[in-house]
Amino acid sequence: MRPGRNQWEWIVPAVSIRIAVRLALLFPAIVTGMAVATPAVVPTDPVSDLWERDSLTIVVTDSGLGGLSVVADAERKLRDHGVYADVELVFGNALFTAEGGYNSLPGRGEKLQVFSRALQALQDDYDPDLIMIACNTLSVLYPDTDFAASTTIPVVGIVEDGVDLIAGRMENGEPSHTIIFATETTVEEGTHKAALVARGIPADHIFTQACPQLASYIEQGFDGMGAGFLIDAYVGEALDAFNVGAGPLYVSFNCTHYGYSLEAWREAFASREVAVTAFLDPNLTMIDFLLPKSRYGRHANPAVRVSAVSMVAISDDRRESIGRYLRAISPATAAALDDYELRPDLFIWRDLVGDADPGPPAPPQGDAR
Repeated sequence: MRPGRNQWEWIVPAVSIRIAVRLALLFPAIVTGMAVATPAVVPTDPVSDLWERDSLTIVVTDSGLGGLSVVADAERKLRDHGVYADVELVFGNALFTAEGGYNSLPGRGEKLQVFSRALQALQDDYDPDLIMIACNTLSVLYPDTDFAASTTIPVVGIVEDGVDLIAGRMENGEPSHTIIFATETTVEEGTHKAALVARGIPADHIFTQACPQLASYIEQGFDGMGAGFLIDAYVGEALDAFNVGAGPLYVSFNCTHYGYSLEAWREAFASREVAVTAFLDPNLTMIDFLLPKSRYGRHANPAVRVSAVSMVAISDDRRESIGRYLRAISPATAAALDDYELRPDLFIWRDLVGDADPGPPAPPQGDAR
């Protein structure tokens, strides 16, 4: 543990940091005495310590490259707002094989164990002050990982950002509907829908649509024919199965890859003459809790560095596609992807999957570094 860090015995597997922060700020006395089914202890204010620091190391992880848009948004905002003098942003690709991934593993137990190994490796190797899980699939799995029960650093997932964006639109009393587009695992877990129902949103106003293989096609070409074809097909499936009715319709991207192809989503709905009130992308709000407006401008000319690491090789077409998207938002993030570090030994996973082994890693594609 880095010298000077508070000895936080801190993580609540069943409650996100974002919820804990809200409770801490609104009801500190309650949070101080909160009892949870975990050996961890929630501090009175779990974020104020980070707010007061001059420097931070933040690991952002995803099962693929979609979370790089979270990194890009974070790099730009951290540089523009000057809340911290020095920030190290490390993107850790938690994808363990190019032959499949978490959604290809048949059992939830294997997914939990593999992701727990990935998180432990990222913590051990980069000693972060904060881990951000920029992946909905991994965020819904995270609370049940061994890592969640043992880590002493704050971890924040992206699910609550997505729920907040949807609820913020649907809680105004006007009848409305939302379609949540996500991976198979995210849809199967049902976390987003359950959270929205708990906040009073009618269950029959929420529809979830799984989009198998879409993330991979977006990585290969976010504005390409393959991604566009799949997006059109999944929009068609959703609209055939779900009566959106009258009132506003919100489309929520609950896989971090999907917002890259916004224009294709717009076209898919427009071609069916379905009006979408707003497309909601939580990638663009995930960093905001670290940037309170009251602390803007604390430091002039902040230094924000970005690096990327992956245990699977990233092909040229993926680096070109995602890099082209990122370059307009954060050239530093695009450069980090282009110059990523290939670490096939980042963490050990084969002993965890048994007969579910999705196969050997694919040979390096392109100029992997």
